[in-house]
Amino acid sequence: MKKLFLILITVFLLIDKDCLCQSSGKSYELSDLNWLAGQWERQGMKPGRTGHERWQPASGNAMHGWGVSFHGQDTSFVEKLQIIKKDKDIYYVADVPENKTPVLFLMTDISADGFICENPDHDFPKKISYRREGDLLTATISGDGKEMSFRFIREW
Repeated sequence: MKKLFLILITVFLLIDKDCLCQSSGKSYELSDLNWLAGQWERQGMKPGRTGHERWQPASGNAMHGWGVSFHGQDTSFVEKLQIIKKDKDIYYVADVPENKTPVLFLMTDISADGFICENPDHDFPKKISYRREGDLLTATISGDGKEMSFRFIREW
């Protein structure tokens, strides 16, 4: 019995706990997100401000994206984005100036017209969702009772 207990403890210590905790349990393919490729112009911004988000396939295991906001001709905000497949899971990766390192959000649901990804350990947002209706796209970030939505229209 004592020997079995020691073996179980050893196995438990060798298991990658992050992998067990973060796995969505579902298998998605990066090609399920092909509808996201292209440029999306942000709608409803204040006068004198514009913005867009652009996505493009980079390889069999990644899509690269970036979001840019302008105030007049000046760039006011830039975020580097990626969607990557690692083993059987897909992650949305946000690299923004406010964070020291890129933040990974596990895709927990992907459909023909959207996806949801989550990172409950991140301060804000904890959840990111994208929903497409034809050439309209709504990106929503939420967590801890706060929610912000951004609307886009496909440019190409």
